[in-house]
Amino acid sequence: MNFTVFLYSLIDILNEMSPYILLGFLIAGLLHEFVKPETMSRHLSGNGWKPVIKAAMLGVPLPLCSCGVLPTAVGLHRQGASKGATTSFLIATPQTGVDSIAATYSLLGLPMAILRPIAALAGGFAGGMGVTLLANDDKTGETVASCSTIATAASVGQDNASDVHKPWYTRLTEAVRYGLVEMVASVGKWLVIGLIIAALITVFVPDQFLVSLSDRPLLAMLAMIIIAIPMYVCATGSIPIAMSLMMKGLNPGAAFVLLMAGPAANFASMMVLGRAIGKKATAIYTGSVIVTALFFGLIVDYFFPAEWFANLGGKAACTHSCHTDFGLFETGCSVLLVFLLIYSYFKTRNHSHQINTSDMTKTFKIDGMSCNHCRMTVEKAISAVPGVEKVVVDLSGGVATVDGTYDNTAIFKAVRDSGFDIDNI
Repeated sequence: MNFTVFLYSLIDILNEMSPYILLGFLIAGLLHEFVKPETMSRHLSGNGWKPVIKAAMLGVPLPLCSCGVLPTAVGLHRQGASKGATTSFLIATPQTGVDSIAATYSLLGLPMAILRPIAALAGGFAGGMGVTLLANDDKTGETVASCSTIATAASVGQDNASDVHKPWYTRLTEAVRYGLVEMVASVGKWLVIGLIIAALITVFVPDQFLVSLSDRPLLAMLAMIIIAIPMYVCATGSIPIAMSLMMKGLNPGAAFVLLMAGPAANFASMMVLGRAIGKKATAIYTGSVIVTALFFGLIVDYFFPAEWFANLGGKAACTHSCHTDFGLFETGCSVLLVFLLIYSYFKTRNHSHQINTSDMTKTFKIDGMSCNHCRMTVEKAISAVPGVEKVVVDLSGGVATVDGTYDNTAIFKAVRDSGFDIDNI
């Protein structure tokens, strides 16, 4: 019986989210195709508050997780974005995105959906200004300016100039492909994990299990911080978990802390950031994530009416009976999303077997990859090395297989410049 209830609960949560997630993925594809990195880096250079606020505003709608945003931010930093703007982008981007905003509305309601990007914007600005004022002279990070950086920026600009001349329908097709294939592959694993955890909590955790913490909201929020910082969860995958915890008695402010701190900070991200932007800037980054999450969590509990969160719309309420009626449209969206998840899984899996090894083939261990966006970044970096004929990166194994005649030092530099660690196997 419990398995049946679990299955119905899982389908119910999926049906609530899937239409909004698919819409978010499509918008994400449009942003990816029509908003280019060199456009962002041009607005993020220089000091002062303007690049910082621009970075936060650019980061809020982008659907990048905390691992996927790292190579993007490192690339922007190397193209001239200031440390403050880079930090602002790093904080605001993984905390939310068009897909997670839509999914937040579907499960947690309009107040949470509105407050989430506002909190991400405020956190990004606070962290970015903190770095600008206190850590802009920190020399422990990597040097930005170099001839190779300028050459890379120029080549990217040329590539994107050619994209502008593509027919609109070609670019639209690319946007849909990126949104419904690449984006699904990037967040699919964490979305599935989040849905399963949410359904398990809904079915197996006793009702009002966390109600004892409702009288001590700050303690509950601190507990969420302790849980969220070491773990990895993407902005969309955290939503069903937060919803299920609220249904078991967790105060809304603590759930909001999980939504904001979980996607933005984890140990792996902080290790990479320490090398890229400096230890002092990384400390400010982490502190800003924690402080702003707690600040807005307290706002949710003490300034928002409790009735806004008392009824989550009957979402995932199939805990004791399974007489839920599934709508045709929502079920169709869920079927499409499941198909895309399965397709992206096998596409990524088959991708790792595309090179036939020879005497010219070498393998390298890549550390720090957590999503499909990371894999694509590493492949792109290695492919740009002179002499490389073909490269395949296995995300699950953390291995890059490279075919061609090339300088190993150049491979190491390309990977490390993109924000990841590399070693020989």
